[in-house]
Amino acid sequence: MKDLQTEMLRSERGAIMALDSAADILPHNRGCDVLVTASYIGVLPARLLREHLPRAVIGFDGGVGPLGANMAGLWYMEALNIPAAAVDVMSIILGDGVDTYRNGRISHLNRPAADCGVQVGMAAHEAARLMLERDPGNPGAYQVTNRRVMHETPEGRQIVVTDSIVFGTEADRRNVLVTAGHTGRSGARHIINVRPYGFICSDGGRGRNDSGMAGLAITDPEGIPGATVDGRLARMGDGMSTYDEGIISAASGLAQACGVRVGMSAREAALLLVQRQPA
Repeated sequence: MKDLQTEMLRSERGAIMALDSAADILPHNRGCDVLVTASYIGVLPARLLREHLPRAVIGFDGGVGPLGANMAGLWYMEALNIPAAAVDVMSIILGDGVDTYRNGRISHLNRPAADCGVQVGMAAHEAARLMLERDPGNPGAYQVTNRRVMHETPEGRQIVVTDSIVFGTEADRRNVLVTAGHTGRSGARHIINVRPYGFICSDGGRGRNDSGMAGLAITDPEGIPGATVDGRLARMGDGMSTYDEGIISAASGLAQACGVRVGMSAREAALLLVQRQPA
């Protein structure tokens, strides 16, 4: 019978092992080995890998699939702080772990893998080596903000993207925040606490009585213009998805006075908000 695992590289930290299936994990892989598998990296294979949690894992993306299910194990592993990455299914021979190691190209990865230096487009064997040689960080929930400045005006006002309004800072009183939480009553409380120059958040899928955007009527009297994006089109919890893929689903009166309109891209709306003249 063919060996279940093929050793591709070994160091004092462990080994990179190629597996044809995630079901081929063994107890001695726990905590030390990087597994390069020819399984898709959905939740089911991730559950199999959890039996003997390895140092890190690479699988294939399966074409991503509806709701990202074919690579959803990346986020399952992220919750366990395990580096994980997916290779483009079109770069490999399915069912051949050695081929995945030699020819795979990274298409998606989680935050612990990024900590190790893994990047989209990288060869699987290079990504595996980095995950063997390096350890991910172990940040607290409020330390993973994914904060990025996307635009700055001549006056120094910025469009800042971050994953939640709760990650806003004192400096954001001058900035427009583009985030990815809902804009219901509790969201409005956080917006008022931060008091950004303007904001774009998610409508959370609207909810009963449009409760996912009810915060717009709460923030307007506070002098904070804002808008929501359609939660069906932009991923909640991912500020860059709001910015890149968001389509405005509602805008407050103050935001409308700046030119923000339903159907507009979040990028365009953010630019209108950051360019408005202060009251």
